[in-house]
Amino acid sequence: MYGKFQDHIGKELESIESAGLYKRERLITTAQSAHVGVNTNGVGSEREVLNLCANNYLGLAQHPEVNAAAKEGLENWGYGMASVRFICGTQVLHKQLEDKLSDFLGMESTILYPSCFDANGGLFETILGQEDAVISDELNHASIIDGIRLCKAKRYRYRNSDMADLEAQLQAADRNGARFKLISTDGVFSMDGYIARLDEICDLAEKYNALVHFDDAHATGFIGAGGRGTHEYRNCMDRVDIITGTLGKALGGASGGYTSASKEVVELLRQRSRPYLFSNTVAPPVVAGALKAIELVTESADLRDQLQENAAIFREGMERHGFELLPGEHPIVPVMLHDAVLAGQFANAMLELGVYVVAFSFPVVPKGKARIRTQMSAALTKDDLEFAIEAFGRVKAKLLSG
Repeated sequence: MYGKFQDHIGKELESIESAGLYKRERLITTAQSAHVGVNTNGVGSEREVLNLCANNYLGLAQHPEVNAAAKEGLENWGYGMASVRFICGTQVLHKQLEDKLSDFLGMESTILYPSCFDANGGLFETILGQEDAVISDELNHASIIDGIRLCKAKRYRYRNSDMADLEAQLQAADRNGARFKLISTDGVFSMDGYIARLDEICDLAEKYNALVHFDDAHATGFIGAGGRGTHEYRNCMDRVDIITGTLGKALGGASGGYTSASKEVVELLRQRSRPYLFSNTVAPPVVAGALKAIELVTESADLRDQLQENAAIFREGMERHGFELLPGEHPIVPVMLHDAVLAGQFANAMLELGVYVVAFSFPVVPKGKARIRTQMSAALTKDDLEFAIEAFGRVKAKLLSG
């Protein structure tokens, strides 16, 4: 039986490859940083390249103070808990981080998860029943989509950032007798760098007596005047109900996620959220490093300011070379190429010139919307940015001149 199944899987892989959609993992031979070593051709082929595709927005993934805090956490609290939270997996350190996140985000309470994917996976089925409705942006992250699939609430979808369509879906949910309504959106749409119109979503939520959830994985730590995220950026910190987020991007880049909400919502998640109840606790060194990352973000705006400046410099340089960029001010800067095969060729050519970027194509983005998604970091220097811009220009001249 496996022989037939193996043939079937082989044909699926061949189809992915022929469509130019095959995703190959490059082997990084160094710590994560603005510059990384990459093994491109097997043993002995390591080379240093400029890294433009990590979520290391603030450059904290190898920040010396974050590393030192994680090392101290390892020495004082151990490598791992080998248990879930309610059995013997909760340390003082975990409660400190939950309290610190609540204070930073302006929420009542917070619960840690192994990842933001788990936070979204354990949210909807815990708080919503079949009498309820969830209204989701069409471009929401896969973790939100999968989390919604697990719950029994009636599902509605609205066009990306389209407030008229969101209102229509809220009205439809009311007509169908929904008990409670929850609007769910990304804070920042990671493939496009678009920042959600969260203030307008809150306006509609108040008009139709709905709750608001947003996933702020690509905003926490660097978006908003204090780096608190999309709700700070859109001036609606006191109007949102549930935030899910990650420690694995700007806040140190290791792992771990969280849900911040009212005390009642968080307590119900502690009682019934399956990814929380059946997954090991976030490792103590990660928790210690994240605490230090939040401290650094809170104490100074220097890294946020550098990140914003780098994004502006890169955008200006890429536009000077005639690239099609999706508009915005987020440090995600998508370079649109549209064709999946071309995007893959472009990424490979960039690596040859010493710049590590990745092509994104279907099913990660819609068909015909293939791109190179670049991500700026506060750890990048002006020389790094000019080097990258020049490399993009050279590859463009080679691949797109005709």
